[in-house]
Amino acid sequence: MSLSKPRLTFSQIINMNVGFFGIQYSFGLQQSAVNPIYDFLGASPDEIPLLNLAGPVTGLLIQPIIGALSDKTWHPRFGRRKPYFFIGALLCSICLFFFPFSSALWMAAGLLWILDAGNNTAMEPYRAFIADKLNDEQRPMGFQTQSFFTGLGQTLANASLFIFPMIIVGKTGAIPNWVFASFFLGSVCSIGTIWWSMRTTPEIPPTKEELEKMEKEPFSLMSPFKEIPDAIVNMPKVMWQLALVYLFQWYALFCYWQNSSKSIALSVWQTSPAENPKLYEEAVSWAGLVNAWYNVVTFLTAFALVWFVRKSSPKLVHFSCLVLAGLGLLVFPFIENKFLLFPAITGFGIGWASMMGIPYLLVVSKIPKERYGVYMGII
Repeated sequence: MSLSKPRLTFSQIINMNVGFFGIQYSFGLQQSAVNPIYDFLGASPDEIPLLNLAGPVTGLLIQPIIGALSDKTWHPRFGRRKPYFFIGALLCSICLFFFPFSSALWMAAGLLWILDAGNNTAMEPYRAFIADKLNDEQRPMGFQTQSFFTGLGQTLANASLFIFPMIIVGKTGAIPNWVFASFFLGSVCSIGTIWWSMRTTPEIPPTKEELEKMEKEPFSLMSPFKEIPDAIVNMPKVMWQLALVYLFQWYALFCYWQNSSKSIALSVWQTSPAENPKLYEEAVSWAGLVNAWYNVVTFLTAFALVWFVRKSSPKLVHFSCLVLAGLGLLVFPFIENKFLLFPAITGFGIGWASMMGIPYLLVVSKIPKERYGVYMGII
């Protein structure tokens, strides 16, 4: 790639990240709507963790593989990262369309695996896309713009779980009809926003030297399986430090996402899916509103964190945000008043704004540009 990167305007940074909105709408539905669908289809609480293995497993495998592949990809028309955006978004849109038609647990679980693979295929190159396009000064804004669209996309996804049940009634089989509207909207957002970013944002072509290096190392589907182990062995120190943080961070995140609806149902409504399905549906709708709120906090604070990073340090800002998130999760399951859930989850929203941007800012200056994809995937 060229040595000097042109400075982008704020609107150009927004345009290049619009696709993240659709990806995160899809993730928002995964976090808040998929587990209730499992409940509606008769899953027992002990089955939920196994049914959700798609998320961590596809993230662990797909992201570094796609990252390594995109590092070795270049096409004069389609670019380096964009082909993976498009393929991933297309898979997401197809799966989101068919997900509400799930008539059995095996069908819903199978679609979740494909949906997660699509989400990770589209999302991983987006991190490297920021590193490719922006200079050191603009990268904080670039990564936190992704955090902004994370909050905005997931806000809409979660708000749909609260709004659509009020205007769309009835059921198709075991699935409430409002679920169809939420997923159909996600299907359109996924491919539509990615198309916009691809249309408005050109990629920076490789330099002559980089093209020659690519030609000497021909593209192969086996390349990632050689590249990833070598990249892990040579990871910079900051990535090893982040690895320990991520181990505990993502444990907490999945505990919350998998159990937030049931936690609210038990602590506020004193019910469960088996005891009172109708009351549980109310709890699911309220959980959608609570999750929408923490994502509102995320997109409201995302750009503010850019200022704090510039005035302080990324490490201190990230640490402070994680402490706020931890305190929010600590008190959440003990709250019996449904309105008090909102101040409790506010800290989580601030932490989520940091998690979606600052870790990438911490490592991007420490990794070689020819490995942006694979290292962003490992993170």
